[in-house]
Amino acid sequence: MKTLGLVAFSLIVSTLPFSFAAANEDAFQAKARAAFASAIEEYKIPGLVVGMTRNGEHSFYATGLASRADNRPATPDTLFELGSISKVFNVTLAALAEQRGQLSLDDKVSRHLCADACSIGDGMTLMDLATHHSGGLPLQVPDGIADTDALVNWLKDWRPPQPGTRSYSNVSIGLLGYIAARAMEMNYTQAVETVLIPEFGLENTFIDVPAEAMDNYAFGYERKTDKPIRVTPGVLDAEAYGVKSSARDMLKLLDVELGEGTVSPELKAAVRRTQEGQFRTAKFTQDMIWEQYPWPADLETMVAGNGYDFILRPQKADRIEPALAPEKNVIINKTGSTNGFGGYVVLIPSEKLGIVVLANRNYPNEARVRATYALIEALLSK
Repeated sequence: MKTLGLVAFSLIVSTLPFSFAAANEDAFQAKARAAFASAIEEYKIPGLVVGMTRNGEHSFYATGLASRADNRPATPDTLFELGSISKVFNVTLAALAEQRGQLSLDDKVSRHLCADACSIGDGMTLMDLATHHSGGLPLQVPDGIADTDALVNWLKDWRPPQPGTRSYSNVSIGLLGYIAARAMEMNYTQAVETVLIPEFGLENTFIDVPAEAMDNYAFGYERKTDKPIRVTPGVLDAEAYGVKSSARDMLKLLDVELGEGTVSPELKAAVRRTQEGQFRTAKFTQDMIWEQYPWPADLETMVAGNGYDFILRPQKADRIEPALAPEKNVIINKTGSTNGFGGYVVLIPSEKLGIVVLANRNYPNEARVRATYALIEALLSK
């Protein structure tokens, strides 16, 4: 009887981790479903995946379709276009190049772009590119510029129209990625796919999606026409908004951002560099691409900071000297969109919590922020 009792006890104990994990997964899915239901309905989002990492443990909620044509469901392994969340890869590559002694983020841009003496942006630095501190660079590469050589020639005659301001720009971050990859003696796609993605331990993340992964690549659905769409080529597109990834892979990245996971000391140092506070704006502290708010955060301030009025207009930015070391009691976020996709990533270091939200519809940033904030409140409620 004693032996049978021990066997029964062992069987019960052996099932507990699974039972707890299943219960936690069910609870997360219920909370994510409740948080995003109204946004999915209002914006007719075809497919959406929410992933959570908490103390290194991962949970997922997936709903809807990755492709309507073949009725393919969205899953944690579906590839979504990250849009401007791709910029996180960009600045991490630049910070990794700095760790390897291949560049300094204090370098002037002209040092890396000009074959002879020239000035770009009144002495603009690589850190300025990494923080959108450009003084008025346009959001997109100007019409008529077909390649990076033509863009560099344009920049030689360009002067900042609003000196000292933060101006959200695919041009500035695109140039940073271009320069970082050149410092590694590669093109940008090679550098990200052969250096950075393996460093993070990602298995389902690409700039150029290979043929064997195309069946896993979602179609985006254009907001006005509802037609299937994917990102189109452009100057500095890979550098600014070209990464495709899954919720499962993005949680691996967020783990590293939260100080979890086994990666090289170089990559750990590079990630910490990207989370240093460089500038203060009216809404948030600007890190290298990441935007951070004090935690607990005011939801309306986060909504405004991620709003198109704030993003698309030059904003006053005060340099922080010395830069702030990465902080725990903050919430760090980044949105990303292409014409057919909308994503959002959030980190709360003090809670060891990271959230990724990927959808194949470019729906408003405000809806992403409000739904994710509601989910965080539900997750952290006692």
